Amino acid sequence: MNWNFLAPLGLLAGSNIMMNLAWYGHLKFPNKALWVVVLASWGIAFFEYCLAVPANRIGAKVYSLAELKTMQEVMSLTTFVLVAWLLFDQRPGPSQIVGFLLIAGGAFFVFKSPLG
Repeated sequence: MNWNFLAPLGLLAGSNIMMNLAWYGHLKFPNKALWVVVLASWGIAFFEYCLAVPANRIGAKVYSLAELKTMQEVMSLTTFVLVAWLLFDQRPGPSQIVGFLLIAGGAFFVFKSPLG
């Protein structure tokens, strides 16, 4: 396995952690002015893009766009669950787990192409 296969995984993981923090981290600071948390979220999003854009550029050499998007979505859900759990003490319930597993099943079809 070479750099072009592995780098997108690490970069997308970091990107999705940052994006979930930008989207939801501000909820830990409900007393901060909206403009302050918007600017903070934009600041985080800038650095998130510094990871996401190279991840997609490198990954496009070895993965299809559908595969890249699928990786990003699975990582987004995974990091969302971690952020919700670690920052907000909100664990996924049975219905959410089933829903996420169905999405993971969809990822299987994107990568394995069992239907051609």
